[in-house]
Amino acid sequence: MEIAVLLKQVPATESLIEIADDGIAIKNEGINWVMNPYDELAVEEALQIRSAGGGTVTVFTLGPEKAVEALRTALAMGADTAVRIDPQGEQLDGLATAKVLAGELKKGAFDLIIAGHRAVDDDNFQVGPAVAELMGIPHISMVTHQELKEGRIRCTRTIDGGTLVLETGLPALITTQRGLNEPRYASLPGIMKAKKKPIDTRTLSETGTDPGEPMVRTIAMRVPPQRKGGRIIEGDSAAAKAAALVKALREEAKVL
Repeated sequence: MEIAVLLKQVPATESLIEIADDGIAIKNEGINWVMNPYDELAVEEALQIRSAGGGTVTVFTLGPEKAVEALRTALAMGADTAVRIDPQGEQLDGLATAKVLAGELKKGAFDLIIAGHRAVDDDNFQVGPAVAELMGIPHISMVTHQELKEGRIRCTRTIDGGTLVLETGLPALITTQRGLNEPRYASLPGIMKAKKKPIDTRTLSETGTDPGEPMVRTIAMRVPPQRKGGRIIEGDSAAAKAAALVKALREEAKVL
């Protein structure tokens, strides 16, 4: 089983995010950069599949030099090889990113591609499904359980108010949701080995894929307006408080 995992490096959720002076990006100083949490699920699932049936796990990322840290984390967890595509300063939207990754994946012979269903920095939910569409292979998103058997994959995925079981043939792409597994911690020997493993780095121009002009651009970033303080409704009884609340909602908030 040849497995590819798509991952992205993102700011850790506890990092203090500030808008850069240009107004369209965030400040990088003081940010703790980590592997996207949903991509950790993807790496873990790939490793478990390899342990059960053999094969290799290759991790891919499209990102700057610092993204090597996320690849090293995946290698320390147990991935076999890693590929970084250097965007060379180009600002790529989700579709353009998918075009580049799909172009590289087509050069291999992967039976299964796994990606997090979203990245916690931009939340566009686009790259995984777009890669599958560009490669002409089926995809199942928001997977919480999967079973591989005789060249097919059966997945349980979350839907509004319940779950859905879907099955398709390989090759295919799935995206991960919480509940699929519990990602392992990298062991000290794994971390030491990962430091010595080479990272296959290619520039965007070397891939031979033209991502085209971005269809989405960041125009501006703004801090959300500060919330106003709350208000306690006074009254001598529950009925009086309810009446005062309704009056405030109708006359002041104007939502009734």
